[in-house]
Amino acid sequence: METVANLGDLADVHAGSTDRLAFVDLRVPGAPEGYTYPELSRLVTALAARLAAGPWAAGDRVGIMSANRVEYVVAYLAIMKAGLVAVPINVRAGSDVLDHVVADAGVVLTFVDAAGRDALAGRTPSIDFDDPQTPLLADLAAVPHDEARAAVAGIAPPADGLAEILYTSGSSGLPKGVPLTHEGQLWALRTISSVPPARIETQIIAQPLFHMNGLVTLGRGLLLGFTTVLCPRFDAAAYVDAIERYGVTAVAAVPTMWIRVLRVVGDDRTRLRSVRALSLGSAPITEEQVARIADAIPDADVVVSYGTTETGPAIFGAHPDGIARPPLALGHPLPGSEVRLVDGPDADHGVLVMRNPAVTDGYRGLPHLTEAAFTDGWYSSGDVMRRDEHGFYYFVGRADDMFVCGGENIYPGELETILERHPAVAHAAVVSLPDDERGRIPVAFLVTTAGADLTAAAVKAFVIDQAPAYLYPRRVAVVDELPLAGTNKIDKRRLHELAEHLETSNEGWVA
Repeated sequence: METVANLGDLADVHAGSTDRLAFVDLRVPGAPEGYTYPELSRLVTALAARLAAGPWAAGDRVGIMSANRVEYVVAYLAIMKAGLVAVPINVRAGSDVLDHVVADAGVVLTFVDAAGRDALAGRTPSIDFDDPQTPLLADLAAVPHDEARAAVAGIAPPADGLAEILYTSGSSGLPKGVPLTHEGQLWALRTISSVPPARIETQIIAQPLFHMNGLVTLGRGLLLGFTTVLCPRFDAAAYVDAIERYGVTAVAAVPTMWIRVLRVVGDDRTRLRSVRALSLGSAPITEEQVARIADAIPDADVVVSYGTTETGPAIFGAHPDGIARPPLALGHPLPGSEVRLVDGPDADHGVLVMRNPAVTDGYRGLPHLTEAAFTDGWYSSGDVMRRDEHGFYYFVGRADDMFVCGGENIYPGELETILERHPAVAHAAVVSLPDDERGRIPVAFLVTTAGADLTAAAVKAFVIDQAPAYLYPRRVAVVDELPLAGTNKIDKRRLHELAEHLETSNEGWVA
């Protein structure tokens, strides 16, 4: 493990485990495909050798635009093993975003599936996973392994060299390019893997591999020798089927994914009985949601995690004194992870700033944003946190999500937590609308439990009973589902648009 200096070499860590499955690829319904660790190592090495022999120079950027599949993993690792830089691209990216990413990163080649090929529309040369004339994996499997190993043996990008560029969706505008190094990302993976589980786990990935959450889950699994069940995308019913069929024991996911999982399983807990560890991150979650999820998997350790694209996942973890983590606590700062709270009313409240070996140097081509967010290696997250007496940290809200209503600061997450305590509310999301008198007002979108009938007056009374009166939502809409962005987080931008539409049309709000 300690010899790994290139993220691409994660493919080789367990290459000697001849009978251990690295992946079960569920891309084709009803036809799962298994790949052992030796097979993975051979495929990655063969593709790295092919890339190294191509017309590209060390450090050139190579994109990947595809749904999750084992070819994606092979390409991602091989790009870096060949001394090139991986650029995962959001499969939902529109034309403007694609133009921006390709130009900003300087992408010279892109691996694509059929949908990615159509979206890319010739912006770069491409290698098509779905081209029947050149089936990539079969072609790579035929390459003699010793020859491929010899071809890449001399390639050793510096540890502090670029491994990948990830693009953050951001709250508005074009995504920001975040350059990440081999050294920094390997430090993060080793840190979160420093206490290996007692057994070899089977994990599942349905979150997209263009997102940090998916890539961290992938990397940790490769480092520890897990078997990864790879779903092409998140579908709650298929996800539950896969957990049940393959006996998945370890799960990292976005909270909204598991809210939908609970709807699928209903009262049948047995379908999730194999799960022993669940980490929920990349989006806010309420105590009520954690309790409902934990109730469905009573034998599992359920924790809330935290990380950012800019800093990686190795921020918080277990308490060094063994103190149990409270339900919504993100954890205690890990060794090597420096954190502070700034611009708050006291030392235990404020915006989280972080410094660790995984922190990026800044955003590509955006000096003003870099200057605003980074100072002497410290990254200002924009996430408002609080710290308790044991040193555990808790997420309060986004500094840029906070709005002022009649002179009072409102964080949407605070109101969402209260709304989800209502027995008729399964899921809540809060945005704001402009108001001539108060500046902005909170509006709530609610997914209700089966058969529930909520009125705006009942919602108002419930909130006022538990919180200051200014916090109650001035508008309420009931929806079947909350919209998700490509990363499986709640799409607040779409909810803002829907709120503006409902306000303009003056219909759709609950009376």
